[in-house]
Amino acid sequence: MKRPTLTRPHRRTVLKWTHGLMIPLFVWFMLVTPDVVVPMGRGWFALHSNLALVFVSICLLWTADVMRRGLASRPGPKLQGWARAVHKPLHLTIVWGLFLVALGGFLLGLTSVVQIKAGLWLPFAPAMGWPRAHDLVGTLHIYQFYLLGVVIAGHAAFHIWRHVRLRDNALRIMAPKALHRFL
Repeated sequence: MKRPTLTRPHRRTVLKWTHGLMIPLFVWFMLVTPDVVVPMGRGWFALHSNLALVFVSICLLWTADVMRRGLASRPGPKLQGWARAVHKPLHLTIVWGLFLVALGGFLLGLTSVVQIKAGLWLPFAPAMGWPRAHDLVGTLHIYQFYLLGVVIAGHAAFHIWRHVRLRDNALRIMAPKALHRFL
């Protein structure tokens, strides 16, 4: 009897899954902040915190992949001029922006007065008890996240423009085959 072999998924498949997970998580964190979820009870805060742990893990793995292998995307042949020039910097801004969001979360834990646990179970930074620094890092973390949201909205608009105007199937590249008929 032949033993089943495990193969690693193709990089493009992993990126499709990454996008599929990151888009709803990013929207969740844009709309549902700790100020919104804490009054809803410990269960909702635990859910929010565990989603943050998943989000940060994906951010760090994605950044490590880009550091190791570079961007997977290349500008297509139909992409010319300004669009070709902005393609790589736009993608790198998002990847490194996500890394900085994760770093900001770590700094929030580091400067906190109490031990913060990701997912309410994983301590991720020793609490140094620096309240003024914690307030500053918290404010920067919020502005950074929403600024990254603007960049990601621009990124989405850029790829929708490519798909519609250039007809280069830019959206199909990052969508699972089951969704291609809708694109």
